[in-house]
Amino acid sequence: MAIGSEIEWTEATWNPTSGCTKISPGCKNCYAETLTKRLKAMGQQKYKKGFQYVEHPSDINLPLTWKKPKKIFVNSMSDLFHENSIFEFTGKCFATMIQADRHDYQILTKRPKRMAEFSEIFFEYFGHKIPNFMWMGTSIENKQYASRIKDLRKVKCHTRFISFEPLIGSVGKVNLKGIDWAIIGGESGHHYREVKKEWIEEIIDQCKEQEVPVFFKQWGGFRPKSGGRTINRRKYSEYPEINKRNSLKNINFDENAFAEMCLKHEVQKRKQNPPISSK
Repeated sequence: MAIGSEIEWTEATWNPTSGCTKISPGCKNCYAETLTKRLKAMGQQKYKKGFQYVEHPSDINLPLTWKKPKKIFVNSMSDLFHENSIFEFTGKCFATMIQADRHDYQILTKRPKRMAEFSEIFFEYFGHKIPNFMWMGTSIENKQYASRIKDLRKVKCHTRFISFEPLIGSVGKVNLKGIDWAIIGGESGHHYREVKKEWIEEIIDQCKEQEVPVFFKQWGGFRPKSGGRTINRRKYSEYPEINKRNSLKNINFDENAFAEMCLKHEVQKRKQNPPISSK
C-alpha cells in the first residue's frame, strides 16, 4: 500500500532505512526522531530500535507495488547515505528505482560527500550517471553549510536539488550552477526556530537570477502549516522540468557483482586513507 505524505512537494514516502544521527544545527529538532519515538511507543516493529540507523530489506521493493506514478520522497525518516549505510544495500534500493521508473524519486541527504562516493560506484557498475528521474539533493540550513552545494555537484547524476530547510539563518550568496530545483522551508514543532523573511527572499531572488525553479514549502511554526506558504502574496510551487530517460531499465542488476565492486571500492579507499596509528 502506498504511503501518502502531507509534505507539500512530494506525494509519497519510502523508507527502506530508518534512524539517523545528528550532524549539524538543522538536526536539533528533528521531526523524524520525534515521530520515531511515537511509532516505537505504538509498537511498530520497524521502529523498535528507536532512532538507531537500521536497513529494512523487506521494504526495498515497495515502489514496484505502486502502480500509479508518484513523486516519492526517499527516506523521510532517515538518510540513505548515513555513515553506517552499506552501499550494497543502497545499490539494491537504486535497482528498485531503475525498475519502477514510472515514479520520480527525491533522495535527500545531509551527507552529499557520501552520496557522491556512491555515485562513483554506480557509474562504474552501470556505465551511466544516476538517471534524471532520481533527484539527488542535499539539505542546507544556513551559510555555514552552503559548502554542501559543491559536494552535491560532484554527484554523478542528471538532476540535483537543494532543500533549504529548516532554514535557521541566512545562506548568503550561493552559486546554484548545476542545481535544478530549490525547496525553502521554516522549522516547525514545539521548539521551532523562527525563520526571517529576508532569509527566504534572498534565496528566492538568487533562484530567479540563476533560473532555478523554487518551491516555498512553509513559514513553519508550532505546526507545519501554522504560517501557510504564501510570501509577498505569492505561492511558489515550481518543479524542475524533466524529460524522463532510463537507459538502464534492461540492464540486469547482479547483487553479487555490485557487492564485489563495493568491496573493491572500500579496499581502495583504505589504501588512499590509511588509519592513523595511535602509537
